[in-house]
Amino acid sequence: MPRLILLACFLLVSAQAQAQSCSFSVSNANFGSVDTLSGAAADTTATVNISCNAGLTGLNFRVCLNLNAGTGGATSGIRHMRNATNAALNYNFYQEAARTTPWGSREQPDLGSPVAVNLTALPLTTAMATRTIYARVFGSQQSATADLYTSTFSGSQVNFNWTTYLLTAPACGSVTQNPTQPSFTAQANVVNNCNVTAQNIDFGSHGVLDAAADAAGGIDVTCTPGTTYNVGLNNGLSGTSPTARRMTLGGQAVTYGLYKDAARSQPWGGTIGADTVAGTGAGATQNLPVYGRVPAQSTPSPGTYTDTVVVTVTY
Repeated sequence: MPRLILLACFLLVSAQAQAQSCSFSVSNANFGSVDTLSGAAADTTATVNISCNAGLTGLNFRVCLNLNAGTGGATSGIRHMRNATNAALNYNFYQEAARTTPWGSREQPDLGSPVAVNLTALPLTTAMATRTIYARVFGSQQSATADLYTSTFSGSQVNFNWTTYLLTAPACGSVTQNPTQPSFTAQANVVNNCNVTAQNIDFGSHGVLDAAADAAGGIDVTCTPGTTYNVGLNNGLSGTSPTARRMTLGGQAVTYGLYKDAARSQPWGGTIGADTVAGTGAGATQNLPVYGRVPAQSTPSPGTYTDTVVVTVTY
């Protein structure tokens, strides 16, 4: 009787459970060029990307996003970016677009509270979310010099923690597990700028122009600290030189000049290096007096004579 040989092949099948994990990335908070002279705040945003892998079991994740002061430091809950000379530019991070709720951390509660995110991932899936960091450079920082200001967030300056839970998410104050420290930078470039306003010069009323008539006005210049500038005055609508400007009425004119000094010996014109007024910005308004003189001359017909002079600030 023939024998049957039974052969069997046994396959060992195993499954290695995937570990739960969360990963993060953060974009830079770049304010670009900031004009501090305007007195207005400057806003920008950055984005936190969150990705949590549940492995073989479905999980609820509690993610706590802690942002500390950054390398620029902080004072009384206000963060600082700093330039090469360690001067500060004040800014902060917020949790919402209205920028009323500061974004801080468990470690530095004076900066505000950390942002909490809850995610649920099914088995063998990844749950993802994003959160926006709303950043603001505060207004009224006219004393800031033109420069690049930065603060770096890395290492202990960033602490993103996460844990898993079944029913109730734990408070972020107790979530210290799984620290992750992605890096990003906050930066702003404060640019040179100047603002200028001018006061009119009124020589008043005169009968016969048989003697010099003097009057004065002023120019207010506000420039970013350290910004060098020159203020020039053109020759008006029909003048030929700083001392031969013309106030006109129809086809008639009254000749006058504008000067840098009360003695009316230094004409104020528009040629840099020759007859303009130079200065250096201090972040505050600087007043430059303008001295006018109508010299004795033939008297034209009665009426109101006017001219328009353009003020140019070069910086």
